Amino acid sequence: MTIAVFSTQQIAALSAPLDRAKVQTRSQAGRSLAYLEGWQAIAEANRIFGFDGWQRETIAVQCVSERERTLGSSNRAGWGVTYTARVRISVGDVIREGSGAGHGIDADLGQAHESAIKEAETDAMKRALMTFGNPFGLALYDKQQREVTSSATAAPNANPRSRPVEAAPRQQPQSPAQQEPDPSLDPLDPGTIQQILATVRGLPRPALEGFTKAFRKRFQVPPDALSIADRICQRRHHEWIEAFLVQHQQLVA
Repeated sequence: MTIAVFSTQQIAALSAPLDRAKVQTRSQAGRSLAYLEGWQAIAEANRIFGFDGWQRETIAVQCVSERERTLGSSNRAGWGVTYTARVRISVGDVIREGSGAGHGIDADLGQAHESAIKEAETDAMKRALMTFGNPFGLALYDKQQREVTSSATAAPNANPRSRPVEAAPRQQPQSPAQQEPDPSLDPLDPGTIQQILATVRGLPRPALEGFTKAFRKRFQVPPDALSIADRICQRRHHEWIEAFLVQHQQLVA
């Protein structure tokens, strides 16, 4: 039987603590829950395994609930839909699977189904990737979060060409002014921006509308901003867009 062996750099990246800057929180049933966003999990998989080093396959999806309901304080008529999904992640000969659920609430039944399917697939994907290690959220299952650290001690890059770095001596905590800048805020060069815009503008109209809506929501673009083109300027925007295109590849095909 052939067994896939990860490189030394990949093993180091998978074993490294989770960067707290990548963790989001939400309130649920009176509790604060920590989680990774779907695009972040995809970005980590691309970073560690390589853009062509892993595959994602939805092997099962099922609608388990569809019912009419009221929406918001206005009590508008709408729909609530729930899906379950199972996703398989393959990295060479290593195969992991995860199950997830997604809920869609919308005045339009089709939109409710679409939201629920996407959420279920993303949830299942994250659960499958989580089995590979801390960078995919495994560290969050420890209630004390002992393997979640600040950006200054973030996971190493899994690029096989990178050199091992000797552990630095323990230092006193840095003030905010002394801390290393967040690399996700690095500006994009004009050529990369133009390439991104060309790709986005080439999307089919339904996919382009979905992308614009999702980008505005993710990066809190003001409603009065007529365009998002000038908002695509940082590394985090590029990573999110790449992850969006992977997640919605059926829409852009």
